[in-house]
Amino acid sequence: MHHRSRDLATIAAGILATAVVSATAKADDIQRPVFERVAVFPVLENTDITTVTAAEIVDVTRNGQTLVYTDSETESIGFVDIGNPASPEAAGIIALDGEPTSVAVLGNRLALAGVNTSVDLINTSGKLTVINIRARQIVAELDLGGQPDAVSISPDGRYAAVAIENERDEDLGDGEPPQAPPGYLVIVDLDGPAANWQTRIVELTGIADLFPEDPEPEYVDINDDNIAVVTLQENNHIVLVDVVTGEVINDFSAGTVDLEQIDILENDLIEPNSNLDGVPREPDGAVWLDNERFATADEGDLFGGSRGITIFDVHGNVEYAAGNSLEHQTIRLGHYPEGRSENKGNEPENVAFARFGFQNYLFAGSERSSVIFVYEVSRRSGEPQLLQTLPAGVAPEGLLPIPRRGLFVAASEADERESKFRSVLNIYARVIAEPAYPTIISEDREDGTPLPWAALSALAATGDDDLVYTAHDSFYVKSRLYSVDVSERPAKITGEIVLTDTLGALAAQNASLVNDDLTVNIDIEGLAARENGGFWVASEGVGTVGDPARPVEALNLLLEVAADGTIESVVTLPDSTNGRQVRFGFEGVTVVEDDGEEELFVAIQREWADDPDNQVRIGRYNVESGEWRFYYYPLDLPESGNGGWVGLSEITAIDDDEFLVVERDNQAGPDAAVKRIYQFSVDDLEPLEDTDVGTTPSFPVVSKTLVRDLMPDLEATNGLVLEKIEGLAVLSNGDVLVVNDNDGVDDSNGETQLLTFEELLDD
Repeated sequence: MHHRSRDLATIAAGILATAVVSATAKADDIQRPVFERVAVFPVLENTDITTVTAAEIVDVTRNGQTLVYTDSETESIGFVDIGNPASPEAAGIIALDGEPTSVAVLGNRLALAGVNTSVDLINTSGKLTVINIRARQIVAELDLGGQPDAVSISPDGRYAAVAIENERDEDLGDGEPPQAPPGYLVIVDLDGPAANWQTRIVELTGIADLFPEDPEPEYVDINDDNIAVVTLQENNHIVLVDVVTGEVINDFSAGTVDLEQIDILENDLIEPNSNLDGVPREPDGAVWLDNERFATADEGDLFGGSRGITIFDVHGNVEYAAGNSLEHQTIRLGHYPEGRSENKGNEPENVAFARFGFQNYLFAGSERSSVIFVYEVSRRSGEPQLLQTLPAGVAPEGLLPIPRRGLFVAASEADERESKFRSVLNIYARVIAEPAYPTIISEDREDGTPLPWAALSALAATGDDDLVYTAHDSFYVKSRLYSVDVSERPAKITGEIVLTDTLGALAAQNASLVNDDLTVNIDIEGLAARENGGFWVASEGVGTVGDPARPVEALNLLLEVAADGTIESVVTLPDSTNGRQVRFGFEGVTVVEDDGEEELFVAIQREWADDPDNQVRIGRYNVESGEWRFYYYPLDLPESGNGGWVGLSEITAIDDDEFLVVERDNQAGPDAAVKRIYQFSVDDLEPLEDTDVGTTPSFPVVSKTLVRDLMPDLEATNGLVLEKIEGLAVLSNGDVLVVNDNDGVDDSNGETQLLTFEELLDD
């Protein structure tokens, strides 16, 4: 399906070059290697497209050829052949008698899966299911006595440790511990045939300060000295256990962090201007960096979110704390989850570590921002260096470095077909190249915080090929435009223009769209830059005429905006047209100027009342006369097996008569099919005024020509195909820019792809 490679030979050569460089050169003498996404494997390929799946934890055979992952939704362990990492292949599943919560691979032959068989959160039970990977058979089951949450195998292959969480019922009482039964750690002696393995219990009660009788161990990792680090998340505590003897050799509080310049309000606006003091770390995932240091993903839980990662030594001393840096990085990349601001922010979930050649890498996965932070870590104590931020599927949890093959894998568990995202395994290769992601970032404001952005819904060229403008849609309040420097990669958002209604033009039309401070809340879906430095902005209406479930709350509007963001005038459609309104309205605006006179062309996304099937309106507005006239544009038919619809998402003028539009379906991932740029002309066509409601207009129908099918371009990013291609701009040099709307990281992995097609219209 959608796990194509950019160029298999190039990727293979890059991996080989990296291996050679790592073995023969010093790090400072060469360009640094980077991790590049080379494939995405939707785990539905091991079942079918209609099945809900959840790839949560992933491991790999010692030879690096077969991925093994947990799927809690189908209660199975899945397998993926990555002999060619750029083209992973489904290798089947094995059904389990319960929900797998973790898996670890021993050598090339055995997979150890922690399986939750609990009746409920009070009557807990579980087992360690041992699977022969080659035969795809269960060879042994060991009773664990409670609900397993994490499995780790010692580097020498002699021991396994299983964290038995016995998690609390958050709906019981006030949701806080203690709640019986308590959790503990199980050590498995991997001696002889799996059926003969013995288990030992390490009690963890009476250790932590907060809820000593309910430790709820969350995660475990074992180092070369056979010392296990165990996180007690709700207790904000860390325990070190000698797995050889089963003794607790040290324990300490994970401590607290002070957070500055973060967003703590869920108010539909990203505002990193607040502080939180003394936030308990409450770590989730943990990983050893060496035998003296380990890192934690500080997800938070009972007491909020600490929003970062920490490096500890074995005595509990903090060597590094990320502070607000992950929050700021996700803001800078358009991945910040505003809807989690009052909880845990970007919510780091897990960490992983490995040495690739001469470099030590620490990987940290952000569950809510759906990115992986890649750090270089010195052998000595010191501050790690953030090298990259990689896009992942929605809610990455399992992180897997495969250094012997120069690969890294992230398992993203969230899967909801109707919301346009699927559970996936993202596969990255370590290559020598310029990072392909991000494609757009923001610069800092004067206070040092990154300029917030996301949900980009439009693009506008300016005549300066280094400068375009974009905007966020109604996902956020206080509508604004952004200036973007596209002279280099990644493009940089350099400034913002907040729209204001100081002249009262918008309030006169719809006062509910104007805030007390005279900022405005509109749904910007189209943007055109004017020769005088100002803009025309298209705001999509809200509601459908005659639909009680979606009453009309706002009309589709064109706003004349000055260069400083002042709204100077507001234009509405004719009454006869407004009487047909459907909630899929204005999706683009472009301006044609001749000797200072302007005509505006707008694209309406889908058919309105009385319009013929699969024909949508292109509106033409004469600014001087105030007259509206219309054409019809013929839409392609949906091609997805998931149904859905096709509509317009953008319009931009090439010259006085020629236009480009984006035509797309409302599908993503394996269901996506229609993402296209078309060209049409209105030369020799006479637009007509609208007719009365209840009659079918006879507007002239434009003829369209395919300029570019965007599906191969979206597949070439080696992620799932993104749904909302919303922005299109044509530069004077013939380059065409396209950008998607990431829905403000809500039911989305937050990925924004700003694609450039050089000299696409050069002819």
